[in-house]
Amino acid sequence: MNRVLAFLLITVLLVSCESDTVFSEIRAMDDHWGANEVVSFALPELDSLKQYNLFVNIRNSNEYKFNNLFLIVSMNFPHGKTVTDTLEYRMANPDGSWMGQGIGDVKENKLWYKENVRFLENGHYTVDIAQAMRNNGDVEGVTKLEGITDVGFSIEEAFKQ
Repeated sequence: MNRVLAFLLITVLLVSCESDTVFSEIRAMDDHWGANEVVSFALPELDSLKQYNLFVNIRNSNEYKFNNLFLIVSMNFPHGKTVTDTLEYRMANPDGSWMGQGIGDVKENKLWYKENVRFLENGHYTVDIAQAMRNNGDVEGVTKLEGITDVGFSIEEAFKQ
């Protein structure tokens, strides 16, 4: 009897934990993130009647030497249009402690990219993410950005309140 009750409880918990995430993909970086290295994500076809929130997901280790992160994010539409944004995210608190979730030396940050987006064009969208970090006073970008272990992209269904 206890096994049946435990099975039913687990089933109810799993069914009730419906996630609003419709897409999530993460790519591991090899030792560093190169200045010319673009991380691309092919998005699934999404319901044009729904609105979505878009996120960039970054995991960093203690090897990361900056308190912020500059990214160039491009959304490529099915019929050739591209929207490119240069974004800055804070990665550390004023006291130097890392922001984000996680225990140990790796922290995961879920960073807002766009809110309440509709995918009105039929076809395949892609998102390209590149780092745009520079050292203070340098014109050239950081060629080998160390400490970023993973780069990801996720989409969640936006619910109207």
